[in-house]
Amino acid sequence: MNTLHTILHYLSAAVFIYLAANALYLFIIALGGRLIRGKKFSVHPEKKKISVLIPCFKEDLIILDTASRSAEHDYPKDRLTITVIADKLKPATVATLRQVPVNVLEVDLNMKSRSLHAALETMRGLDTEIVMILDADNIMGAGCLEKVNDAFQQGYTAVQCHRTAKNKNTYIAWLDAMSEEININLFRRGPAKLGLSAAPIGSGMAFDYALISDIFSSEEILNNPGEDREIDLQLMRRKIKMEFIDDALVYDEKVANAGVFEKQRVRWLEAQVNHAKRFFHGDMLDAPKTFLYFNKFFQNLLLPRILTILAFCFFTFMLIVQGLFGAHLLFPDWQVWILLIGIYLLTLCISIPGAYYNMKTLRALSQVPVLMAAMVRAITQMKKKRAEFLHTPKTFGAEEK
Repeated sequence: MNTLHTILHYLSAAVFIYLAANALYLFIIALGGRLIRGKKFSVHPEKKKISVLIPCFKEDLIILDTASRSAEHDYPKDRLTITVIADKLKPATVATLRQVPVNVLEVDLNMKSRSLHAALETMRGLDTEIVMILDADNIMGAGCLEKVNDAFQQGYTAVQCHRTAKNKNTYIAWLDAMSEEININLFRRGPAKLGLSAAPIGSGMAFDYALISDIFSSEEILNNPGEDREIDLQLMRRKIKMEFIDDALVYDEKVANAGVFEKQRVRWLEAQVNHAKRFFHGDMLDAPKTFLYFNKFFQNLLLPRILTILAFCFFTFMLIVQGLFGAHLLFPDWQVWILLIGIYLLTLCISIPGAYYNMKTLRALSQVPVLMAAMVRAITQMKKKRAEFLHTPKTFGAEEK
């Protein structure tokens, strides 16, 4: 029995150290995101040439609306081009797209990173200065590209816009929208304010053309379904910090049911694990060992939020059992565990915008166990190497057409 107690103590101590490192790191970032004043970009009269790329895989239901709205965006038309990269779209959809003032590049590549590379190759020799990447469901908010231009006029070469929800039509979509805002504070706003690099999300991000073209010339990214994480690593290798533009909004469709949530998280978990491994081989071995390097390395080791909450629920249950039966199963003492759980919950509360402090959020929390179960199932579906992009369909607003 003493041996079992010793094993439990060592195991719980190891898990505690890992969870404590997660919680304290995120707590500092959360405070930075809320307490430090962010950068303001002055309006610049000169407008850089911007090319908006919209990779689209089987998104016939929504791409026409996205393309039309992008073409109507409030940026000088002689300084703006829109290109839809059409992969597996129906012929009728492509024909209709060609009637919209956008370019259409048809491909058959089955991977977002390959589609973007193909589009970037067609732009060689042109006068494009900035490349803005959107997903097929993204809608740019008013003035978005103007604010991107202002940031680039001040010398930035990589920026992430504030991606936010365009739908909150189910409790799961509401929670996903809230989770996006938490991520904005913890991985974009907070790091940028603390002088670190904001993490790219995969859409609503803009780059200097020469920079992003160089990144997409790497074999590491062409067969990579987690291209946003690879971009993050490649920026770090080049000692380039990505800036965050808080008021440049890009509206994004949130997942509305547990099935799509599960499929999306399979892709995200695979990308996180694969890119944590990237630090130990290939070009990452030669990456400069700067503070940016170690920060990105640690970010890739962070436990996903829903699994962190699940872990804390488990240890709370163990603390209750320990108290009821007078056993001393966990290390350290229960007071320290409660303090750690409190710090993590405070981190989330700091990061959640005030608009989510209402009864709908309380009702939506009833879906957290459903999402926990979906996350556990997602772990069982992970693959070491996936040959194709794991597509999560987007349909919000399609029924209105």
